[in-house]
Parts: sequence; structure tokens; C-alpha cells
Amino acid sequence: MNRTPFSKKTRIVVIGTGAVGSTTAYTLLLRGRMDELVLIDANAEKAKGDALDMNHGMPFLGNTDVWAGTYEDCRDADIVIITAGAAQKPGESRIDLLKRNAAILESITDEVLKYNKDGILLVASNPVDVMSYLTWRKSGWPARRVIGSGTLLDSARFRYLIGQELQVDPRSVHAHIVGEHGDSELPLWSRSNIAGGQLSLSEEKKAEIFANTRDAAYQIIEAKGATYYAIALALDRICTAILRSEAAVLNVSTLLKDYHGISDVYLGVPCVVDRTGVREVLGLQITEEERQRLQASADKLKGVIASIGL
Repeated sequence: MNRTPFSKKTRIVVIGTGAVGSTTAYTLLLRGRMDELVLIDANAEKAKGDALDMNHGMPFLGNTDVWAGTYEDCRDADIVIITAGAAQKPGESRIDLLKRNAAILESITDEVLKYNKDGILLVASNPVDVMSYLTWRKSGWPARRVIGSGTLLDSARFRYLIGQELQVDPRSVHAHIVGEHGDSELPLWSRSNIAGGQLSLSEEKKAEIFANTRDAAYQIIEAKGATYYAIALALDRICTAILRSEAAVLNVSTLLKDYHGISDVYLGVPCVVDRTGVREVLGLQITEEERQRLQASADKLKGVIASIGL
């Protein structure tokens, strides 16, 4: 990253160095997205080990400063990525797990806000829409600066599978998954196209592609225990859009205000992302069936939020 000797260094902090956090940090490092990369984890030795491991590769990379830090290092951060969260215990209900993760996110947010008032919080902890909403409420920041990873990864999976089926580069496939990052998400087939043309897919094939999109995480977890490569790339994409002020359209999770009648919930929808965070939520024209399914996704998440007392 080119800079003058007197320009402010770009800093990204990754909180949580589990599979997602450490892979995200490594991806950001390989792509040279920042001048300074800080790793924070409740297990300080794990963060220290990751930082040391990455620093040993510097002769092959460049001059990024990487270290295991404390919350005080969030002071000058442009972006703070939160990937931390608890794993489900045997016999523990989903709601109990949600409550534990909510407590973890609240604690992290409190610590970050002691030192940083002007950065952007990028939340990847699951369930990401609920955790993003919680972080926004707790922070008191404008919603544009508290962003969830949303359905960006889901949309990438969707585009990849459509491209595979039609033998087209997925970067040329324009298609969106919106709503919850989870089981109630939905495909916007009415807006899906290649170069503006309709997709030549049967209804059966559409159903198969969406099912494989929605269930992709389950398939990967069954095969290898966790997903982390693609979400790391998705988080890198969001960081790049922010730091370069690209005004890129990305399906991130953000606070909705009368979006097809939906308000006061975080959902993944197409947004314009630049240096200010979510600059704008794009109001896509969708069918009535799609609107009803999006409303159902919102209602589900509002129920989850209510169940943990938010």
C-alpha cells in the first residue's frame, strides 16, 4: 500500500482468532489491505502464535506490521472485524447459545468503544444478522458504521453454482441472495441475469441450485468441520470496498428502514459500501412472492431477537 511518510497508517483489528478470524487476517495480509494488522483473542497465546507465524512470512510479502494486541490497539483502527463467539455445548439449546454469544458481543463492543469512536465495526459472528443488530444497539453508532457480513457469501455461492450450471464465469453472473444469513434466506430469481438476459434454467434446476446454496455451510461442516476460506474472502471484499471507498454494491447485513415494509432488523440486502460504511440501501424491485418471503425472514429474526431479550 503506497503512502507518504506522514500519512495515517491504515489499521485493521481482527477480534477472535479461531478458524474464521485467523483465515481472514491471513487473507487481508496476503492481499496487502492495510499497513497494520492487530489480532485480539481471549486466548492471548493463540493470537500471539498467529501473529508470529504471519511475521515469519514477511520476507515473502512486504512491510505490514502484524502483532497480537489488546483492545487499546483499536484506538486507531479503520475497521474492527468481530469473528469471536462461543461454540455450542452438549445439551445446550440454541437460545442459550445465542444468549452466551450476545453477552460475548456486548463485552467486546464495550471494550472497543472505550478506544474507538470513529471506525467501522464489521461483524461476522453468527447468527450474524442478530449479532450485528445487537452490536449496533450496544454501540449507539450510526447503523452505516456497524455492518454484518450478511448474505455476501451466500450470494457468491449462488453465483458460483449458476455459473457452473451455465458454464459462465461466476463474476459475470448477477444474482442475489437476501434476508437472513441462514435457513430463511431467499434467492431473487426475478433479478438474476447474465448480461441482462434471463437465465435459461428450469424451475427444478433453480430449486436445486438454491438448495445447494442455502445448505452449503452444512455440507462443508459435515465434510471438514467448519467454513472459513470463502467467508474470509467475503470479509476481505467488504474491507476493500471500505478502504478504497469503492461505492461497491455488496449484499451486507444492515439496519432496514421501511425496506419493502420491513424496519428495525438487520438483513442482508444489496447496499452501496464506501469509506463511510453502508452509504445506501438499494431498493430493488422484487415480486410479491419474494417480498412475502423476505418479510418472513425478517419476522423470524425479530422473533429470535425478542427471545434473547433485545
